[in-house]
Amino acid sequence: MSVETLRLGYVPLVDAAPYIIAHEIGFAEEEHLALDLCAAPSWSALRDWLAVGQVDAAHMLSVLPVALALGLGRAPAALSALMVTSRNGTVVGVSRALAARMQTMGDPLGFSDAFAAGQGLQRAANSRLRVGVPFPYSMHAELLYYWLNKLGMPAPGGVDVRTIPPPQMSEALAQGEIDAFCVGEPWGSIAVERSVGQLVLPGRAIWSAAPEKVLAVQSQWAEANSGSAKRLVRALSRAGRWLADPSNRNSATEVLSRPEYLGLEPEVLDRALSGAFVISPEGVQRDAGGFVQFDQSQHHSWQGDVKWIGRQLAQRVGLDTAEAETRALSVFREDLYCAAMGFAPPRLTSDAQPNGTFFDMRALETVR
Repeated sequence: MSVETLRLGYVPLVDAAPYIIAHEIGFAEEEHLALDLCAAPSWSALRDWLAVGQVDAAHMLSVLPVALALGLGRAPAALSALMVTSRNGTVVGVSRALAARMQTMGDPLGFSDAFAAGQGLQRAANSRLRVGVPFPYSMHAELLYYWLNKLGMPAPGGVDVRTIPPPQMSEALAQGEIDAFCVGEPWGSIAVERSVGQLVLPGRAIWSAAPEKVLAVQSQWAEANSGSAKRLVRALSRAGRWLADPSNRNSATEVLSRPEYLGLEPEVLDRALSGAFVISPEGVQRDAGGFVQFDQSQHHSWQGDVKWIGRQLAQRVGLDTAEAETRALSVFREDLYCAAMGFAPPRLTSDAQPNGTFFDMRALETVR
């Protein structure tokens, strides 16, 4: 079989690791694929690249293709999600001034308790909070809104949400443009390294297994190139399994740290992979085991997860919930993923339970 070249776009984040590792370690080559990796400056840029065919596939926000299917935002082509490539991997951080007020008001900043962090944030906010997220339709935004709403702070209506590309998040904090952020690593840790911010919570403390990034393609591309799509799925699945092996962590951070990828110190990148975080400029350390998950068991597009995304978007913008759930399910091609991996095809069930739990410790499907 001849080698096929695929242009694959990504945003420089730790959770882009499966795409980079599939290329660098040879998993793509094993599937007779050559990946031409293209770093995008923002999620909006990557969305546009994929929608117009500038790239064949992309490391993509899990919520974005669903939002497009619901008519939220514009794109010249429908997008499909072929597999989940990572779960979790985000952090919530605040400015140093806000962190100081939170501590003064009794928040221990333990980096694990979503209730305590949320209540501390509410008490310390002396004006309307300005919060940075990487994209309006992202798991970052949905986790933020769910968390704040459950704690009695109306969101997004009660906060000023600003869209800021991940690499620019720490600069926005330094310039006083935002008070807080929810962003994927390593860009939260970069705010700590620059002494402009403090981390208060890992995203997994809000939802323990949030589907964060997906492999996205144009829907028509998936139909016309199903063989290539399946080979790419298998390559990324092997990369995820490799990343889940702790013995490969040092090699992974070395690869990701290269100038052509993230171009940052391996020690900073290792925090996300190990879960051993430095949460403040003073060097306070906290453990967040399982911070980001790449392993093969996490690659399924669980129906409950997908329906939750559709439901959250529908409730936020006033769409029909049942229709939104149905459209969301049509975006995630679990059938193609299962075919690629040799698994039994999925069966649609009305009472599908999602993966993981919310911070209030109730099953996701019971929290409406």
